Amino acid sequence: MLKLKTQALLSLLFLTISSGAQTRVPFIKSLEYPNKWVDSVFRKLNKKERIAQLLMVRAHTNKGKAYEDSVAEVIKKQRVGGLVFFQGGPARQAALTNYYQSLSHIPLLIAMDGEWGLGMRLDSAVSYPFQMTLGALKDTPLVYETGREVAKDFRRLGMHVNFAPVVDINNNPANPVINYRSFGDNKYNVAAKAWAYTKGMQDEGLLVSLKHFPGHGDTDVDSHLALPQLKFDRNRLDSLEMYPFRELIKKGASGVMVAHMNIPALDRTENLPSTLSKPIITGILKTELAFKGLVFTDAMEMKGVVKFFPEGEADIRALAAGNDVLELSENSARAIKLIRKAVKKKRISKDQINASVKKVLAAKYWAGLNNFQPVDTANVAGFLNRPETFALKQRLAAAAVTVLNSDSLLKALDLNKKTAVISLGVTRVSSFQEDMKLKFPNSTNFILSKIAGSLDIAGMLKELKGYEQIIMAIHDYRKRPLSTLDYNNELKLFIAEAARLNTVTVLFANPYTIAGLPGIEQSKTLIVNYQNTEEMYKASVNVLTGRAGTNGRLPVTVNSFFKTGDGIEFFPEPKQVSGQVE
Repeated sequence: MLKLKTQALLSLLFLTISSGAQTRVPFIKSLEYPNKWVDSVFRKLNKKERIAQLLMVRAHTNKGKAYEDSVAEVIKKQRVGGLVFFQGGPARQAALTNYYQSLSHIPLLIAMDGEWGLGMRLDSAVSYPFQMTLGALKDTPLVYETGREVAKDFRRLGMHVNFAPVVDINNNPANPVINYRSFGDNKYNVAAKAWAYTKGMQDEGLLVSLKHFPGHGDTDVDSHLALPQLKFDRNRLDSLEMYPFRELIKKGASGVMVAHMNIPALDRTENLPSTLSKPIITGILKTELAFKGLVFTDAMEMKGVVKFFPEGEADIRALAAGNDVLELSENSARAIKLIRKAVKKKRISKDQINASVKKVLAAKYWAGLNNFQPVDTANVAGFLNRPETFALKQRLAAAAVTVLNSDSLLKALDLNKKTAVISLGVTRVSSFQEDMKLKFPNSTNFILSKIAGSLDIAGMLKELKGYEQIIMAIHDYRKRPLSTLDYNNELKLFIAEAARLNTVTVLFANPYTIAGLPGIEQSKTLIVNYQNTEEMYKASVNVLTGRAGTNGRLPVTVNSFFKTGDGIEFFPEPKQVSGQVE
């Protein structure tokens, strides 16, 4: 009788999962129960097909039909377990996903890097704020809501895994690869925001992959190009780098991605990436931290892993170390062949392979692939660009605005006074300035490009002396907002000079850029917006005009003037133009 009740309960639990209901059994919890679908599919796979289930290969929709056909051949001949989509368009991807799924005898597990949503990879898709921007939010509910909306977008395109969030603690401003992708440099803030984002995605039926274990935040080498080395001792790694992973694993994160880093304190093997280290993956992640979910490698085509272990050796070692899924092997056919040989030679345990295969199949079941349905290709763009998405983006921007130094000048801004509104790093009047012109009718717009000459700058400084108020906006239009601005030295000196003139300075760039602008701290008020987006423009205009307040906090320490947690709660009274409330 007890056995019958248990089976009935399990059936109900998995029915809840496969029906797509929002109340679902967490993936980690689901692994505790027998699963007839998983067992049935597993028994039908031969040895080669089981290994193939552990590989995810690259897919694009912007490389033409020949490339698409080559991926189709891999799916048909090698019977790989999944795909990782990269650049392309949403509608094209939806259609291509249906085609690829039709070729696979077991539904494919499909993933993408979507740290700030589909817009990270796809054109015509929404980008939510970078994680560093979300790190500036005082509270977490909006981050949870963001996770849910991102998951809806993924599921709409027939995807099941987001290689996100980044839970690395970015305590190295010079980090070339993490940086603005991190929630910040405070481990508690990173853990809280990362869990809110993770829970939001998982509650909407999306598997996640915390990255990059055991922590890629304090490096100055890009693992895409070379092998970074972490030289910290075990105590430091335990207390700082691994803290967010430990906390989110306890709470039920479904996946973890392992970084390509050499970490002598954890494994003394020379030039060995963490991805290939059994002491790090099996010893620490699986045993000490008791992680039961999916362990993904970072991309196995990256120089950080194949430089010292070429010709497929990295693939063998990655599985032997305890990874469940190999992401983007340099050569998937070769990988399958070499892994089979390695199993025969007992370099890799057959039981370990089987356990990983069953875990991958369990993930497919949890994602609803036991009852596979093709992607609805109608009105994809309409769904991805729904009004509530843009409303959420604006709320996130408003909550992130961070006021530094003092709000006294900000409160004293008068919409009727003669005001200079300057945009730097632009070649034409910015939409920020256009909006400000509507709110400050007695204002004049000025621009200086990032290569402005000394004569133009001198003329500008002379002109500014005739204005009662100065609002200076600093823009970074680069796709990757790095820690230093690409302004010439003359323009950087201008920022220092203008800051002395009772100026409100508004930064639409990476907060780390402040450190490379000595003198900017003399601004009576400095407003940090983290990104150069229309939502941030609107949010700042609302703050400058008294239409909205904000309580954003710096998620990173910039220099001795501006540190993690700095920020002024600003809740003003509405300003007036000609006696009318704005």
